[in-house]
Amino acid sequence: MLAVIDYGSGNIRSVYKALVAVGCDDVCVTNNPDLIGKADKIVLPGVGAYAQCMNGLSKIEDLIGTMERRVLSSGVPFLGICVGMQLLASRGVEFEITQGLGWIEGEVTKLEPKSHELKIPHMGWNEAVPHNNDVFDRAWNGQAKDVYFVHSYAFRAANKADIAASCQYGADIFPAAIARENILGLQFHPEKSQKAGLQLLEAWLNTK
Repeated sequence: MLAVIDYGSGNIRSVYKALVAVGCDDVCVTNNPDLIGKADKIVLPGVGAYAQCMNGLSKIEDLIGTMERRVLSSGVPFLGICVGMQLLASRGVEFEITQGLGWIEGEVTKLEPKSHELKIPHMGWNEAVPHNNDVFDRAWNGQAKDVYFVHSYAFRAANKADIAASCQYGADIFPAAIARENILGLQFHPEKSQKAGLQLLEAWLNTK
């Protein structure tokens, strides 16, 4: 069973439909720790402010603890999308300093394109360039693809080895994806990225 975590933030319906479209026939949208504790794959979507999303996770009793036991201890494949990816960081600084899950070291800070012509949020299609990551290799043969972004903040990874793909917006080169072992985080929205996004979701679903 694949659990899509519903904690009051995220494009839940679009993510669900995309997963079904690529062949996942056992998707459960839930915030029930008992069900999440039985999942063999976990997806954490997220849209909105960092603190709001982190608070949404924290207020559901034993949700974070269950996620940690399942992902960090049991090694279940995990996919974070947009803010769901950013929550993997040590902390975020949007509006206030907020402690994240801390699964992958780094900080979430505001994009700095350093161009008056480039607006914040970074919204629309842009190129994601993979960096020797198995899921991207299987999905895109390691080639760069255009995918859909909507964000104002970016994950600044403490360790470059955790960057699975990068993207450039003006002067700012930021991680389009973060990965470590069984954890994958995507800054872009695969469910809105048409063929490239569906290819990536399918490759991730086939992760053992």
